[in-house]
Order: sequence, then structure tokens, then C-alpha cells
Amino acid sequence: MKTTVSHISMLSRCRGTLQGLFIGDALAMPVHWYYDRWAMERDYGYVTDYHTPKNPHPDSILWRSSYEPINPKGDILHDQAQYWGKRGIHYHQFLEAGENTLNLKLCGLLIQSINELERYDADDYLRRYIFFMTTPGQHQDSYVEECHRRFFMNYAKGMDPKQCAVEEKHIGGLVGLFPILIHYRDDPEKAHEFALEHLSLTHRGALMEASASLIIRLFLKVIHGESLRDVLEREIQDQKSPFVGHPFLKWLDKPDEWVVGRQFSTACYVEESIPAVIYLALKYHLDTEKALIVNTNLGGDNAYRGAVLGALLGGANGLESLPGRWVQGLKNPPPDLQ
Repeated sequence: MKTTVSHISMLSRCRGTLQGLFIGDALAMPVHWYYDRWAMERDYGYVTDYHTPKNPHPDSILWRSSYEPINPKGDILHDQAQYWGKRGIHYHQFLEAGENTLNLKLCGLLIQSINELERYDADDYLRRYIFFMTTPGQHQDSYVEECHRRFFMNYAKGMDPKQCAVEEKHIGGLVGLFPILIHYRDDPEKAHEFALEHLSLTHRGALMEASASLIIRLFLKVIHGESLRDVLEREIQDQKSPFVGHPFLKWLDKPDEWVVGRQFSTACYVEESIPAVIYLALKYHLDTEKALIVNTNLGGDNAYRGAVLGALLGGANGLESLPGRWVQGLKNPPPDLQ
């Protein structure tokens, strides 16, 4: 039996999705990729609001990360290149409280493209993406994920932009699904087709497609008013996805740190991060604020877990479920989709 939540308007659900997407990322941004929870609490306390990131970041791996463009077409680090290879550098050191990481800024480009064209167009998005990444001063994020580095290595070699992506398995690739799903929410076939096409521009592979297909199914149901908990429980019962084969319902009375941290890694790989999102969405399905606070303080890749979690809960519970202080505190809030 389907349970619907009919008192929440479609406009509220759509706005809640995009705001939740950006808020989940911005809330976790200062403590992004903290794997030592003691160090995170020492540096920021228990995070319930936006913070400005601090150096040093004790778990930063920028000191062992490198990227060398083979020509100007591949130069995507610009003035941030000087911080790569150094210890203690915060991935998002120059962002302000309430600001979003690079992947969400790219999501903003996607929203602009859809609004201007009134449809999804992969070529138009790629033009915007390439300009944004190769033009100095477009953003101040120090970290550029591996998917972008590998894309621009291939682009610098002269490959067709639609062929530059490589096989991936990071949850950060899923943030771009939601603007497309909102725009095509009344046409599930197109929503699924275009969402997967967009994903494939930077994140290819069976794992990414499987994780995206699960999120697409869940979202298209809740945006039309089905109860998030009901949708999740049916998905777990049906066992159609490789990501739901865990005893989530038995774990709901366990400490969150026992589930996300011991049963699932807090890392960015979708095999771990998607089940973590399902667990948190199931446990806190009616409390968007609590879900995003808990996710943030669990550490790891909490920014992109938080973005996906925030989009699901915002779509299910509407804009009203997000605290006003978070909505008003976003530095670059997402525009409404037309």
C-alpha cells in the first residue's frame, strides 16, 4: 500500500530538493573528509551550522595528490596548483561559511543550462563545464576531484568531450542527477535517460549507473508524494538493487557511528556511501534537519553523502523541513528550475 504526503506542494518539494542538495554539501564542507571524528570535534565542535574551513586539515591528502596538465586545455588548477603536494591543506580552504564545493557549483551550471534551454542538453552543459574549469577565477575551491582531472587529461589530448570520462565510483557524481529529475519529473523515461546521460559525462561504469538508477527510482516516487519510508522499505523488500542488501531495519536502534563507520565506511565509494544514505534517510525520514546534522558529524565524504541525502529528504518533506538559517545562509543558493 502506498502512503502519500499530499499536503506538501510540488513547488515546495522541488525547492526543497535543490535547497537540500546545496545545504547538505555546504553544512559538511568545513569538515569534509575528516575521518578522525575526535579531530573534527576538536576543530569545530558538534556541527549544526555553517562554518568557515580551517587549516590545517589533519586528514588532508593533498600532500600526496598531483595533477600536471599536458597543455593549457588541461589546466584546471590555476592558482590553486601551488597548494597541491603540501601537508595540512584544507580541501576547501578559501570557501566561506555557507559556500558550496566545486561539484555543487557545477550543479549550478547545469541548472542554468536547463533553465535557459528549457531542456537538458549534454553539449550545452559540456561547453559550460569546460569554460568554467579552464577559465581562472571561476571558483576558489582548492580540491578538484579525480573525475575532473581524468576528464581534462583526456580533453587535453584532443578527445571528444563526450568520450573523456573514465570509469568512476564516487558519490559526488550523483549530485547532478537532481536538476534533471526535477525538470523531467512527469516523464520518468526521459528523466532516467537524461540523468544517466549526464552522469556518463564524468562518471562511467556499472557501479555508478546502478547507484544512480536506485536514486532515480527513489526520488521520482517521493517527489510525487509517496512516503520516503514506504518507498525505502519496498526497495529493501524487493532487493532489485545491489545497494539494499543489508539489514537496515534491524539497525535503526543502533548508534549511527556503529552503522556508518563500522558497517559502512564513511568514504566516498558508492558501495559504502549509498547504503549509508539509505540508512540515514530511513532512520530520519521525517526530520531533514537531524538527518543532515548527523550525516555531517559522521565525517568522511559527508559533503556528497549530505547532498544526496538532503535532496531526497528535501523532496520528500518540502522546503519547510529545512531550517531557515540554513536556507538564508547559503552563499550561492540554487535558482529555481523553470
